[in-house]
Amino acid sequence: MKTTEAINPATKVKKGIPAALWALTISAFGIGTTEFVIVGLLPTVATDLNITIPSAGLLVSLYAIGVAIGAPVLTALTGSIPRKKLLIWLMIVFILGNGLASIAPGFITLVIARIITGLAHGVFFSIGSTIAASLVPENKRASAISIMFTGLTVAIVTGVPFGTFIGQQFGWRATFIGVAALGLIGLISSWILVPGHIKNEQKIAIKDQFKVITNGRLLLAFLMTTLGYGGTFVAFTYLSPILQKITGLSESMVSLVLVLYGIAIAFGNLIGGKVSNKNPLKALLWMFILQAIALLIFTFTASDSVWGIVTLFIMGALSFSNVPGLQLYVVQLSERYLPGTEDVASAFNIAAFNVGIAIGAFVGGMVVESTLGLEATPWVGALFVFLAIIVTLISSRISRK
Repeated sequence: MKTTEAINPATKVKKGIPAALWALTISAFGIGTTEFVIVGLLPTVATDLNITIPSAGLLVSLYAIGVAIGAPVLTALTGSIPRKKLLIWLMIVFILGNGLASIAPGFITLVIARIITGLAHGVFFSIGSTIAASLVPENKRASAISIMFTGLTVAIVTGVPFGTFIGQQFGWRATFIGVAALGLIGLISSWILVPGHIKNEQKIAIKDQFKVITNGRLLLAFLMTTLGYGGTFVAFTYLSPILQKITGLSESMVSLVLVLYGIAIAFGNLIGGKVSNKNPLKALLWMFILQAIALLIFTFTASDSVWGIVTLFIMGALSFSNVPGLQLYVVQLSERYLPGTEDVASAFNIAAFNVGIAIGAFVGGMVVESTLGLEATPWVGALFVFLAIIVTLISSRISRK
């Protein structure tokens, strides 16, 4: 990934982490928090706006759709805008989106605010990786990108439970004000610390995007991502209501459990990345199998406060462990079948993750509203993951041939 001479001072740091990376990490923390904190706030938002919990669940689905559009489409449309300038504007949109959410007079306005914020999210993580990689020498690019994404992981571990606690104590609007403040810190940090002359990546031709979305092998990989990741969100979207209504936990205990769940996610990401290094497809198959089993078990243990939390910890570790493997597998496929389209394929896989979130949250809402109820969301999610297992087996068979 080439950079201009103008940013060499930022890349000459031999010890420590370039300051600009911290700016990206702070922004990633705020963006990750606003994406997932709504999961802990669903009961609070539903009560305040006088809507059903499944209707509140659309705030998860529609945000994810915004990300899915923003990642490949808006990244391509904004390719000519200088990277730092685009980064600043994205954080402004992020702040405005969360600010609008905090004063939303009704559900429709809140939905619009979430979609706007989701659009900024998709572009941020697409260009953020490029910016992070340009800040360090060639042999440290992967580490720089992983540092930026640490902000997203830390958001799940700390930002989500803390934001949920604030929302429970002071109202959900206070949470969005807090996230907007995080965005402001990220904006100021980026303005001061990110170099101003980062070279734009070569503009992606429409024909290259078309090649990616019409390649059979990559389409199977995107389907694996959508089903495997989406299966998690059938239940994860409604985790707070499950813990309160089925497990019988108090609001304060729900916040604590979300902390444990976030720790499990971080642990699962670490292990999932390590086991996926050599053969991501094989690793993904076993992770999907274990994930489906964990979801099925949670169906029966959710009503028990002890075993339910134990199962939830295991489920959290498995549910997000597939993320590194799925991303690596897509890059490997694009390198093999469509060299030069790795960035495009990665962007579409980010979209596939969020399409999975949108579908999972939507289906979960349908299940909750049906006669099956909240307690059925884990095993319905397991059915999604079972379909991902089938797709993975098909991909494995094709690879062997």
